[in-house]
Amino acid sequence: MSEIAKIIGQRIRNYRTQKGFSQEKLAELSGCHPTYIGQLERGEKNATLESVERISSALDIPQSTLFEKIEGIGSESDNIPLKCYELIASKSKAQQEQIYKILLEMDVYKNK
Repeated sequence: MSEIAKIIGQRIRNYRTQKGFSQEKLAELSGCHPTYIGQLERGEKNATLESVERISSALDIPQSTLFEKIEGIGSESDNIPLKCYELIASKSKAQQEQIYKILLEMDVYKNK
């Protein structure tokens, strides 16, 4: 499957787990089949626009969140800032804040 399908699927999984939902719970809330949710998360299926709308609504996130910073992902596999974005975006808000504080502390320490 395409790289974009894998990325969108991983983002769906990240937001689902952040919310504490099982695949079955997300399927129930979105009106999609649990098997389809699993296939999307593994990047085995391309999501339809309708399923993206229903899934993002069930996750209570804007649809655009699933597509942020996605341009150029497949062509630049060693784009470190993009990899950092993907890693941090996959974490909870509290974890994101902790990571940001750690980065700030590292930057201050490095510049001493």
